[in-house]
Amino acid sequence: MRDHHDLGVFLQTRRARISPESVGLPVGTRRRVPGLRREELARLAGISVEYYQRLEQGRAARPSDEVLDAVARVLGLTGVERDHLRTLVRRPRPKRTAADEPERARPERAGPERARPELARMLALLAAPAMVINDRFDVLAFNPVARMLFVGALEGGNLARFLFLEPAGRAFYVDWDEVAASTAGQLRVAAARRPGDPSMARLVGELSAGSPEFARLWAAGDVDLRTHGAKNLRHPALGVLTFTYENLQPSGEHRQRLVVLTPVPDGPTEAALQLLASWADSDRDAARAGRSLQER
Repeated sequence: MRDHHDLGVFLQTRRARISPESVGLPVGTRRRVPGLRREELARLAGISVEYYQRLEQGRAARPSDEVLDAVARVLGLTGVERDHLRTLVRRPRPKRTAADEPERARPERAGPERARPELARMLALLAAPAMVINDRFDVLAFNPVARMLFVGALEGGNLARFLFLEPAGRAFYVDWDEVAASTAGQLRVAAARRPGDPSMARLVGELSAGSPEFARLWAAGDVDLRTHGAKNLRHPALGVLTFTYENLQPSGEHRQRLVVLTPVPDGPTEAALQLLASWADSDRDAARAGRSLQER
């Protein structure tokens, strides 16, 4: 039922954003809902209304690429949205039998997820702020300069919680609205790919209950993926800093990614990064001195 609901919500929200006049249809005065009606979409896609209704309800058996492409064309889906549609339509459904345990009685996965050792070692070699996160935005590892830049956010364990639930998160991300929309969209993509992940379900529930903004964004059904871009971050001591970032996904690793932030050249951020690095060195030296005293 959850699969059917997710697919239906996605297609309904995509229909709602298409104005009839944009696809050559007359604008009626008796429209109860915004956007295209089911029968209008079906006609434009060249499929029957009955088949489209089964598709939206998750009851269409293995729709062809041609059908999905036709629906995506009418809805004006982006590449990310097309992939998300295919994920929702074709992800495997869990098989349940009478002998299965109730969902709530199943044991949790043992132990927290850890950064792949090779990625964790790579962090120490990078002078730029860098971290390893997974598709739930759990922070699995980070280097000292990233710790100085994010000022306590990384120790909290999850960047989405920091963004939506912590007042410091709203202050830290200068372009908060844009970052929030992107984060919610990326979580929706990850949730569709991992429908059996209880940690993802708990995170979405926690964010929905604690943040009206997240609840609104989640209900909108939008999806997103980011491989690179720019971020404006407000450091409490150094002011607004501008970085470009790269999300690097290692071969063979589908959930973890290495995020590296590079300062915009020839600007104040480059000088600020040198200061952050010196603070990280001082912090590391102090920690070593403390361990030395304890060993005596």
